[in-house]
Amino acid sequence: MSSFSRRLPVYLLLDCSGSMSGEPIEAVRQGIKTLLNELKGDPQALETACLSVITFASVAQQTSPLTELMLFKEPKLEASGMTALGGALKVLRECIDKEVRKTTDTQKGDWRPLVFILTDGLHTDEDEFDRQVENLKTLKVANIIAVGAGPYVDQASLKRITDNVLLMNSASAGDMAKFFAWVSGSIKVSSKSLDAKPGANIQLAPPPQGFTIVP
Repeated sequence: MSSFSRRLPVYLLLDCSGSMSGEPIEAVRQGIKTLLNELKGDPQALETACLSVITFASVAQQTSPLTELMLFKEPKLEASGMTALGGALKVLRECIDKEVRKTTDTQKGDWRPLVFILTDGLHTDEDEFDRQVENLKTLKVANIIAVGAGPYVDQASLKRITDNVLLMNSASAGDMAKFFAWVSGSIKVSSKSLDAKPGANIQLAPPPQGFTIVP
């Protein structure tokens, strides 16, 4: 990937709170491996996409900086603590400000980032969440898709972040595998559609069977 090519920045915001311990967090680890393998096998995605991981538990942090796929190193994920989704949105905004190239007089900037949020519960940092939701709506810095796993997801909160909200039945290994396969397919579709129609809206793969689109 040349330093002057337009990149498609992809940010994964992953819930690593205590409720994700055991099978769910292991499924996330395996999902990232599968995602990388799939994208590395797609020439267009390999040329265009860059990937970052932001995790949120009691605190939120960027565990993998925005990196081209061939150089991406899988983060070490552990599950414990609370659900600082508001903090994750703050980290996301800061990372986009720092990492995503802006358009200048001499070159075009990166494509609008594609953000996937995965959570199995309700955020626990209400004040920060409120602030960051308003900031993101005002700035319109990214195409955001929020996916809730299991019965304890607060759909209304996710709809405050984005109109693009999906629900999966559980945080089981099977559903997580579907989620990461869908993310991979969406990144592939997006990278191809941007190349074919630079001004068009972002394209996503069809939702997996069993996933519900929240109206």
